[in-house]
Amino acid sequence: MFLAFKLSDLITVPFGWVLGQLYNLTGNYGISLILFSFIVYMALLPVTAKSKQGTMKMSRLQPRIQDIQKRYASDPNKQNEAMQKLYEEEGLSMYSGCLWSFVPLFVLLPLFTIIRNPMIYILGESEEIVNQIIEIIKGLDPSLFGSNNYYDQVTAASVVAKYAAEIKEAIPAVGEATLAGINFEFLGINIGAVPSFTFWSWEKFDWAHIGLFLIPVLSAGAQFIQSQLMMKLNNSVITNEKGVQDEETANNSQAAQTSKTMMWMMPIMSLWIGFTASAALSIYWFVGGIVRTIQDVILTKHYRKIYDAEDAVRLQRAMEEEAIEAEKERIRAERRAANPEGITANTSKKKLAKAEREKDAAAKAAAAREYALKKGLTVEETEEKEVLSGIPERPFCKGRAYDPNRYQR
Repeated sequence: MFLAFKLSDLITVPFGWVLGQLYNLTGNYGISLILFSFIVYMALLPVTAKSKQGTMKMSRLQPRIQDIQKRYASDPNKQNEAMQKLYEEEGLSMYSGCLWSFVPLFVLLPLFTIIRNPMIYILGESEEIVNQIIEIIKGLDPSLFGSNNYYDQVTAASVVAKYAAEIKEAIPAVGEATLAGINFEFLGINIGAVPSFTFWSWEKFDWAHIGLFLIPVLSAGAQFIQSQLMMKLNNSVITNEKGVQDEETANNSQAAQTSKTMMWMMPIMSLWIGFTASAALSIYWFVGGIVRTIQDVILTKHYRKIYDAEDAVRLQRAMEEEAIEAEKERIRAERRAANPEGITANTSKKKLAKAEREKDAAAKAAAAREYALKKGLTVEETEEKEVLSGIPERPFCKGRAYDPNRYQR
């Protein structure tokens, strides 16, 4: 427990100090939260860039991933091996982009602790003195506190200035900043309160309650817009082997299905947290969603320049291959036009050699006959033996033992 507390202090104490300095600078809790959210998300920009790069790389691999899934559909082991080899070649892991995207959530949890305990982390008061202050205010006005003491510090911080004299008398060591308290009013809304669904009753039908209700709704809406935009931007880099955008793969890939699930899960989670925690946390998440959306557009344009250059090379190579294939097809078409019957010359080396020998033999025989005629000699004509097949050009096409009269009576 001591180790966990000390580890949490590594984030909560610095974040609480920064939020406290911003509050002292602006004098407005809402504005200080907006500035704090902007600072945090700018500090997380390297992590966001890493997540974006991994997500876009994973999106670009979807055509190759689908090809592996089709080739090894019946062999899960080979499929996993091929997937692992692909990820290693591309320098990715199976969870590239996903793990980095959860880093902002790890910041959200400590921030929830800071917002719930503003007197300790923002005002810098000790826990012992804070507990004494809460007990004193409860003794003076018990109606201020409900049965749930989860947000007692928020309540005490909002009214501590009203009981400053009594608290100072009872606790001389209390700091002046603590006695000044925190003003949680922002645009006429108490953002230290927890939003409620029951804002439509006549007793609560005013801007303070309606605005409080709208804050988590706007936060969830910002998350939905961000998720939808991220999915479209990531799908825009999915290209086929020719470097042309592959919309079919983008819509049917496993990554696209995961993005569609996240597109609804994140807003629902944001809405649930918004109605279970103080509105200050939803303001942080709302501003963070806007900042993340802007960062996402800028990072997509940055990495698209790299991927567009790769696609241009692939497209050029594909066009060259298509031009070569078109030239081959043109030559084949010319040959077909010149020889519509499809008759081709004999190109067998053995047959060409045989034809050459027969030509030489015929030339020698003709020369011998001509010589014999000049000398007055008689030349005996040799009878050509009839081949079994009946086809002189193909004497053995029916087999050496072919006998057409074998089965005749």
